Parts: sequence; C-alpha cells; structure tokens
Amino acid sequence: MKAEQKRAEKIFELLKAEYPEVKPALEFSSPFQLLIATILSAQCTDARVNIVTSSLFKKYKKPQDFVSAANEELEKDIFSTGFYKQKTKSIKQCCQKLVDEYNGKVPKDFEALTNLPGVGRKTASVVIGNAFGIPAIAVDTHVKRLSNLLGFIESDDPTKIEARLKELLPEKEWINSSHWLAAHGRKVCIARKPKCDLCVIGSLCPAFNPLSGVKPITKKSKKGI
Repeated sequence: MKAEQKRAEKIFELLKAEYPEVKPALEFSSPFQLLIATILSAQCTDARVNIVTSSLFKKYKKPQDFVSAANEELEKDIFSTGFYKQKTKSIKQCCQKLVDEYNGKVPKDFEALTNLPGVGRKTASVVIGNAFGIPAIAVDTHVKRLSNLLGFIESDDPTKIEARLKELLPEKEWINSSHWLAAHGRKVCIARKPKCDLCVIGSLCPAFNPLSGVKPITKKSKKGI
C-alpha cells in the first residue's frame, strides 16, 4: 500500500501544481444554492447549470420558495438542465424536508444530507466539502474515469472509488482531489480524444506509459455515474 500511496501522492502533487487555483465548477453563494445546483447537475453540464441558476436563485431564495412554487413553473425554469420533471420532484421534496426538519437550513452532517430526497453520496460530498470545508471526495464522471485509467482501482462503483481514493490520499487533499481530476479530465484527459502528449502525469499513467510500473486497467469504464 505504501508504494501505491506514494505514487498517488506524486500524481496529485503534479496535478496540484498544474491546477493551483481549482474551485467548484458550480457557482453558488450558500450551502443551499450549492445543494440545488448539484441536484440540477445530474446528467447536465456545470456550465448549463450555472446559466440556469443565475436567474433561478434570484427567483427562489430559500427552500420555502421552491416548496411553494407550482410544479409546472419550476419545471419550466429548470427545463434546459434535462430530466426536469424528476429534478422538480426531488428539489421540492428536498426543500420540504429542509423546512420541516432543519428550519430551512442545510445540515452539515453527511448522513443527514444523504437522507434528503434526491441527494446521494456524490451530492452530499460536494456540499459537505465545498460549502462546509469538511473532508470528502465527490466521485463524478471524470473522477471515476481517471481513477480507472490511472490504475487506482478497477470499478465503476462510485462508493468503492471514493473509498479507494480516501485510502490513497491524505485527508487534507480529499476535497481538492475531485477538482484536480475533473480539471484534468476536461482539459487534457478528454474521454474521446485525450491529449496524452501534453499530460503532466503521463509517465505515471499505465494507460499511456506501459513502463509506469502499474498494471493497466483493461476494463472500459462506463460513461456517466
């Protein structure tokens, strides 16, 4: 394990140097806004969500506003994020529980977050880490794909990937590890056309360098999460 941890730490040291100013791709000014934005981001690009929430959060400022909104109106407001009917249902149910059980506040407790309608481990990790600064690793499409490519794990299961990365990395790096992998996945390790010749971690990647000392992952990681 020590050798694997050292290799992982080296990879993330290089990514940290390459992307020193990483931050959440979703724009928010409160834990509640980040919660709603993350729910909307399912099967949608962060860029599109930011466009939608720029006006959405002016109209709906607190959980009760979403609860009081007519379904048809909210569906129209979030239509372009896709799966708008299910997202409307999840958001309204989530907000209702926030009002009923948490006085309209987003709980800082991870398990409490995952018990909110429409909130899984990824969303809870995004909120707990980026809104409250509590160490967590959010496994999105980029994190899943790169974790397999880099030989950290051979699995499509986000929970197993999360646990594996937590084994390999010091707790202080958990939150940013997701951002570094996502940034690299968007800019260099692009799924359809990776720029391996520009990759700062290419020498440590078994998918690119057979001499990296790591057994390549042969199983293709499924798209999406």
